[in-house]
Amino acid sequence: MTAPATVLRPHAEQEHAAELAALAAADERAKPPNWNLSPWAVVEYLLGGTLPDGTVITPKYVGPRRLIEVAVATLATDRALLLLGVPGTAKTWVSEHLTAAISGDSTLLVQGTAGTSEESIRYGWNYARLIAEGPSPAALVESPVLRAMRDGKLARLEELTRIPADVQDTLITILSEKTLPIPELGDEVQARPGFNMIATANNRDKGVNELSSALRRRFNTVVLPLPDSAEAEIEIVSRRVLELGTSLQLPAEAAELAEIRRVVTVFRELRSGRTEDGRTAVKSPSGTLSTAEAISVLTGGLALATHFGDGVLRPHDIAAGIHGAVVKDPVADRAIWLEYLETVVRERDGWSDFYRAGQEIS
Repeated sequence: MTAPATVLRPHAEQEHAAELAALAAADERAKPPNWNLSPWAVVEYLLGGTLPDGTVITPKYVGPRRLIEVAVATLATDRALLLLGVPGTAKTWVSEHLTAAISGDSTLLVQGTAGTSEESIRYGWNYARLIAEGPSPAALVESPVLRAMRDGKLARLEELTRIPADVQDTLITILSEKTLPIPELGDEVQARPGFNMIATANNRDKGVNELSSALRRRFNTVVLPLPDSAEAEIEIVSRRVLELGTSLQLPAEAAELAEIRRVVTVFRELRSGRTEDGRTAVKSPSGTLSTAEAISVLTGGLALATHFGDGVLRPHDIAAGIHGAVVKDPVADRAIWLEYLETVVRERDGWSDFYRAGQEIS
């Protein structure tokens, strides 16, 4: 597939079609059944590299290589993959790119919510045809999971722990027997080789419903951590801000590295409860202050600088976004933010403009 010019956010397999094609052409290693790429090539696609013909594969994920290798190896077995982590650790991002590289289709997606029904995972019915004709294959409405089973592809299930427990248990037969019974038709769908599932879950608030031990056994869990170092997080944020700025027609090159570093520093210090130099303890607010939120703050700052400033990202453009990310509780978090401004930001060299902007917003 090629990405339509009018689409705001192309699917991964559309946006990176050239890289996937170059990897497929250079890939001489063994592939599991119905995989577009070998496990080695899938890891190269996620982590980036340079192919023998000079094609540069851009990194999609910055983090421990071994985690991605374990995730890809899991999908080559009969166990499903559960990507676990706090919000903003790229679980959905990794899930999308894994399915794009392996199946060439990242759209077989079930979004988990408290209202997700059994039909979303199994199948539903076209009730007009059901009433007119009775149960028939033509009246059946296939779920993304059923289509993945039939086609030998990967299915994605977002926010697994937000799905009600009785609906979660619908997955047990699918993942253990690789079969989806359709008793109304006296039939069943047996998964073709290549079928598997990637689920994501948030371990910060643990969602709404814990997984049963029976279902948890069907998954191999890979925990995606927050970036180890400030430099790694700055690299992630810089790359995504550039990509988002380009898609939104914002001058992403105006995102000064100093402001990116400032946002990342504030988030990391408030997350960890200690300043970068380790000398000062600070209180942590109730929010997650994830890498994804840092990207959002900077993208919002770029929009402010473009439409209401001189086009260059400055401290007052990011102050409001940081305030909104930090102050989730208007009483407790506001007090933490003001204390951080007074005890850390005020004394830091080169941060006086940001201090004044932070005070103004607060």
